[in-house]
Amino acid sequence: MAADRVAAALLVLGNGLAPDASLSPGSLARVQAALAYPPVERIVFSGGWEQARSGAPEPPPGCREADLMRAAAVAAGLPPAVVRVECRSRSTLENLLHVAADGLLDGLDLGPERPLGLVTHAWHLPRARYLAGKVLGLPRRALIDVPASGAVRGSLYEHGIRAASRLCFFGVRDPAVLLRRERRMVTMLRRGV
Repeated sequence: MAADRVAAALLVLGNGLAPDASLSPGSLARVQAALAYPPVERIVFSGGWEQARSGAPEPPPGCREADLMRAAAVAAGLPPAVVRVECRSRSTLENLLHVAADGLLDGLDLGPERPLGLVTHAWHLPRARYLAGKVLGLPRRALIDVPASGAVRGSLYEHGIRAASRLCFFGVRDPAVLLRRERRMVTMLRRGV
């Protein structure tokens, strides 16, 4: 990120919930990174209910990841008027697809002069940036990395997911096709194929 460029808006990607259904330390770190960033026009918290993949029961209203991130940010002093939430997703790809489908970044005229800040951990930023470019149609220079501290994940895991994403999603922009390919990719990775 160039020192003179500041994002017009932030997209904060979730990092899961703790076993007690509170925000994980990684999700809290991402909220803190967004709060530490200079003021922006809009902050979108995105994270739903990752446990849906394993058949866990649906959480009560207001208890999905983006809802909890929003509540933590507002409790820390973030003005509620700048906040939007996307709380249906179960993956980074779904985060971006739902943010786009719900129009949560509409009206911001994002681009190189008014970039979008991606708030996530450094290990996750390359994949998040790739998917944001693909789903949101923003060129690389229209995205700014806003890394959160802590929550280091094994680099081999993330490198594998990143490589698989690039292979599975190559040349595809259609949301339905992206989702089908993601489901196949996740199934193959879980099987160890």
